[in-house]
Amino acid sequence: MALSDELAYLPATELAARVRRRDLSPVEVTDAFIQRIERRNPSLNAFVYLAFDDARRRAKDAEQAVLRGEELGPLHGVPTAMKDLFDFHPGWPSTLGGIRALKGHVIDAYCAWAERIERAGAIILGKTNSPIMGFRGTTDNYLFGPTRNPFNLAKNPGGSSGGSAAAVADGLVPFAEGTDGGGSIRIPAAWSGVYGYKASFGRVPAVARPNAFSLDTPFIFEGVLTRTVEDAALVLSALAGYDPRDPFSLDETVDFAGAVRRSIRGMKIAYSPDLDVFPVDRRVRKVVDEAVRAFEEAGARVEPVRVGIRHHQRELSDVWCRLIMPINIGALESFRRQGIDLLGEHREDFPPEYLEWVDRGYRMTMLEFIRDQEIRTEVYDAIQGVLNRYDLLVTPTLATVAVDNATDGNTVGPREVEGEAVDPLIGWCLTYVVNFTGHPAASAPAGLSDDGLPVGLQIIGRRYADADVLAASAALERVRPWKDLYRIPAARPV
Repeated sequence: MALSDELAYLPATELAARVRRRDLSPVEVTDAFIQRIERRNPSLNAFVYLAFDDARRRAKDAEQAVLRGEELGPLHGVPTAMKDLFDFHPGWPSTLGGIRALKGHVIDAYCAWAERIERAGAIILGKTNSPIMGFRGTTDNYLFGPTRNPFNLAKNPGGSSGGSAAAVADGLVPFAEGTDGGGSIRIPAAWSGVYGYKASFGRVPAVARPNAFSLDTPFIFEGVLTRTVEDAALVLSALAGYDPRDPFSLDETVDFAGAVRRSIRGMKIAYSPDLDVFPVDRRVRKVVDEAVRAFEEAGARVEPVRVGIRHHQRELSDVWCRLIMPINIGALESFRRQGIDLLGEHREDFPPEYLEWVDRGYRMTMLEFIRDQEIRTEVYDAIQGVLNRYDLLVTPTLATVAVDNATDGNTVGPREVEGEAVDPLIGWCLTYVVNFTGHPAASAPAGLSDDGLPVGLQIIGRRYADADVLAASAALERVRPWKDLYRIPAARPV
């Protein structure tokens, strides 16, 4: 077996341990993952920018640090990937999700995620695909085209962190960056059969400029996609912590690794199969209903609940689309001030659904904004009301299984689920309501549908109770191990 295949599905924790023991060198590890990417990425389209020269230089430096006996970071020599959206690395292009006019655009700065992950010793191999401005739950764009799901190449892996999720599922990297403004970590985690974690708002810093206060409407998060809960805890330990550049950054520590080892015996867990208002595909419901039993087997008490959300799902998805517009319009106006009029001469670079919402965003009134925030508050009160009585709330992550990729660069989700119309951009995702509220949430693999497609289980915790979400995720992984899922993409012919 080639070293690239031997290492492909090792957890980041194991790779880091082998590097520290000098069983593997950072150069060997980096070269092995580069070889696998070169072999498999052409059929997946997970990576859209390859930084192999930079990675090999960092790997050589990392190897010398090991040989000199220096103190090593927790991710020393472990390969990873970052997302091509609002995520920057000096000298690397940033297309904001495949905007053709930005093909060669370089923002010569670090985002906080890349800064901290490299400080922890990880080696970034490149950037992964996402939809334009991250404005949908699928990954496709006019510049790079769709990313393909490792479990079925005709299907989409979800979005907007779909390139990262597909890369992790296919063993191209052990973990990768995700960002989440409506489910963009949890959505592709569910469809790609990996673990996605969105910490409490402020737990992982994000540095936004020119508007440092733009990440709370709705709450927008930095996070991680992995194949194991322990890996997520390891990466979070490197990412979390106070950053004075982020006005929302939390100045407190969490024992993420300890949380993974905790028992959930005695926990009270609420289960909602639909958050009261979402139509859910029978195939998804069947898998999630069975997966929820794992918490009882681990000693928790699970009870069905009504959440108390009173607004129709179409109204809620419209609220999300409006509330995400200020950060989008802010980015577009920032480029206009730099002399790049994306909505003028480059308007055709954007899909029609995005343009429709941007145009509506420019016309939005203050009264409409206030009303949307009031609806958001009602959703917060409903979810918090459940979490006042229970430790966790669990739901399906998504209402449906993965959709087919389009051929025109404009893949969207389903337009109806179980006969009920939904917004194809986000309306089939039970994730965005948690971006209204700021609670920590994860998507964990629940199993496969009868047609062999991954299904995700969403685990929502109390505000700042990240340890509870990780503990429950780890309990699910112990009782219903999902590592064998990856035999499917591993066996896929290239």
